[in-house]
Amino acid sequence: MIIKRREFLKIGSLAAASLLVPNFLQSMTLDQALNPGQKILIVLQFTGGNDGLNTIIPTRNDIYFKERNTIAIKDSLVLNDDTGINPALSYFKELYDSGELALLNNVGYPNPNKSHFRSMDIWHSASKSDEFLETGWLGRFLDEECYKCDHPTQALEVDDMLSLALKGENNKAFAFKDPKKLYQTSQEKYFKSLADHSHEHDEETVSYLYKTLGSTINNADYIFEKSKAKKTTQEYPNSKLGKDFKTVASLIKSDINTQVYYLSIGSFDTHVNQNERQQKLFNEINEAVKSFVADMKSNGLFNDILLMTFSEFGRRVSQNASKGTDHGTANQMFFIGGGLKKKGILNALPDLQNLNEGDLIYTEDFRKVYATVLKNWLNADASKVLGWKNGLYDFI
Repeated sequence: MIIKRREFLKIGSLAAASLLVPNFLQSMTLDQALNPGQKILIVLQFTGGNDGLNTIIPTRNDIYFKERNTIAIKDSLVLNDDTGINPALSYFKELYDSGELALLNNVGYPNPNKSHFRSMDIWHSASKSDEFLETGWLGRFLDEECYKCDHPTQALEVDDMLSLALKGENNKAFAFKDPKKLYQTSQEKYFKSLADHSHEHDEETVSYLYKTLGSTINNADYIFEKSKAKKTTQEYPNSKLGKDFKTVASLIKSDINTQVYYLSIGSFDTHVNQNERQQKLFNEINEAVKSFVADMKSNGLFNDILLMTFSEFGRRVSQNASKGTDHGTANQMFFIGGGLKKKGILNALPDLQNLNEGDLIYTEDFRKVYATVLKNWLNADASKVLGWKNGLYDFI
């Protein structure tokens, strides 16, 4: 069969939007829905390098206020005697007070990279800073689950393209922005006619695209039906992240076989006028998470939910001349859920007296966090997925 360039591009656009592995999604049926009490992980990525020092504030640290004489947060919400939280994250303060939030400071890795792309790859793949991997930590989790189980655990990313974090060697998550739009696209006459026929091609890439297209069409209907099966009555903000969390909530309450959800918001690359940009993003996060948690609580699901945040790096301690901050190193991670074993601030705040050329020095390896989530929350073998054998945290 000869494929025209126009046809190739049409096929590729839908295939790229989903990036699924056919036999992985074809295993999804009602009988394979998650068991009651099954743990669910939601990863929220702060894209662009969020400034951790203006997120969790060292309220009694003179160095912080001296080095950030115009952008220091002076009206933070009190967490304890030495620590505050950005006032735009008022709901995170409520979660902290109610014992439903844990905070880990100084998270990073040895020999940190300050490139957005490279550092994000390191966080996605759980590689060393001088190691280049083509699979992600959650993708390898999917590979491991497929090895152990007849019916593999499903992962979904609410985005147009799939992140490296969810790409395994043999299995990948499914990426889409909106279940309805995915379904509508899959039902277009052109794509349906292609799916109704078996297409074999000498070119491996073309053959793969046809197979991927067929599987997308077969499963778009399934995902769309599940997304509307139990519509939420919870009000969500009309923001991008609010809509994404609403989609996740509808799927969690359905019978879909999904254990991992992946979301992102940005950009936190605040070189100029940082406070205005960060406040806007925090307001969006704060309101979306508030609605989502209320939704999960009202449906008795919050104890089985773990929401984890990360950013590819933090920012430098000193502000720059443009009322912003430049690329830095270590940062904090939030953990939100009803099943936390330890709550609150889990370790010390960053040491602003002990810096590496103006940058924070990490004390907690992010791969230890991943290993803890894999083992203690997703019940996976962290040594096989990450090669991690150096102990775990005990907050979950």
